Amino acid sequence: MVLPFVRTAPEITQPAPALCRWIGMKRRAWDAERMLVKPGAAMCKLALARMMRAAPTAGELTLWRRLRDCRLHGWKFRRQHVIAGYIVDFYCHEFRVAIEVDGPSHDGRAEEDARRDTNLRRLGVRVLRVSARDVRERIDIVLRQVTDACVASRRARRTEG
Repeated sequence: MVLPFVRTAPEITQPAPALCRWIGMKRRAWDAERMLVKPGAAMCKLALARMMRAAPTAGELTLWRRLRDCRLHGWKFRRQHVIAGYIVDFYCHEFRVAIEVDGPSHDGRAEEDARRDTNLRRLGVRVLRVSARDVRERIDIVLRQVTDACVASRRARRTEG
């Protein structure tokens, strides 16, 4: 059912940043007089995530081999998933846990990464950051950290609701 004042927006490709904001997990945009509900992620972010999936870093590939196909406790993880305009390396929707593998591409971006983590936490997403070196050299410890983050997220969600 489509409400008269709300419409999907294939006719507006990319609204101006000042006219677009995230409310919860939904992106809202405004044209001259009406609000537009834009389902899902922006097309440019989806295209970028697709490109990033095609060219993973060594750390991302190592961790993905252990997470894919529900290999970790039967939990489903998504790779290069878009959440509220951010692309996270791995995401488990069941527990709302995002995993970021920090390699050379994150050098010098500590302030930006902290702001991004804060915004994701406001949306109820738990962010786990692991170094690419730890993924390559101590994968079992990293998998234990992922398990602990998922279990802690499950406990937190049970106490909230």
